[in-house]
Amino acid sequence: MAEDEGHGWKEPAGQAAGAEVTKPAERTEAAEPPPPAEKGLSRRDFLRTGAAAGALGTALLTAEAQRASTAAPAARHEAGVELVGPGAVAMSWRINGRPLQATLEPRVTLLDALRDHLELTGAKRVCDRGTCGACTVLIDGRTAYACSILAIEAQGRSIETVEGLGTPEHLHPLQAAIVAHDGQQCGFCTPGFVMAAKGWLDRRGHPGGHPGGQHPAAGPAEAPPAAPTAAEVHRALSGNFCRCGTYAGLRPALLAAASAAAGTGAKAAAAAGAAAAAAGARRPRPAGESKEA
Repeated sequence: MAEDEGHGWKEPAGQAAGAEVTKPAERTEAAEPPPPAEKGLSRRDFLRTGAAAGALGTALLTAEAQRASTAAPAARHEAGVELVGPGAVAMSWRINGRPLQATLEPRVTLLDALRDHLELTGAKRVCDRGTCGACTVLIDGRTAYACSILAIEAQGRSIETVEGLGTPEHLHPLQAAIVAHDGQQCGFCTPGFVMAAKGWLDRRGHPGGHPGGQHPAAGPAEAPPAAPTAAEVHRALSGNFCRCGTYAGLRPALLAAASAAAGTGAKAAAAAGAAAAAAGARRPRPAGESKEA
């Protein structure tokens, strides 16, 4: 066959004209799979491993922290004074005649210890600056703002709160007088006023400060102090603030309680004096003592 001038085709050598051209047989064998690649760490496995490691680390740190908190720290001293903190330390108090304990950080105030840890919520948090008197308590018989005293400082001292004065069935005379004179509205500041009034009466040696009718520092034959004046009561309650403005009921209530207690105390003193005189008259004379002596 002549050369195809248009396409430049040439008959393969040895191929007869018109002969059927056969294609090479196609391979039917399946291609061999490529060699498997080395299997690495999948994303899921990585996350699982990381989570397990994090949990293990957290458990170890928590256990270490618990061991550190339960272990008794070595005592530290500086300039001859034992240092405590900043971690929690054991504290103990005598409150309303009962021994109470708690483990607190040294920075905790007495008010926080009473309200948050000892369930004595009579003292209230209002200003938290030692100016309103709502957190007034008695420490060794003296009025004090519980928000301005650290709990660790109050250890070993006698503390009185409003919970130790009376019960709804048996009110303290001050509490009963405030109720009788309508000396409260919302009542939020009333416990502070009660403790401030009681502390003031106690300092005066007034029997009205004690439910038993006699101040422990006063002898049975001592004449009780006179009932306070309105000006004295006004000054005595000047450290407490009432947003409801119930001073017109609180001051007469304190006057009434003090006057009633003064009368009771005078009667008790007179009775005690008479008893002492009678006991002296009946005192047996020692041997050799003359009747005139």
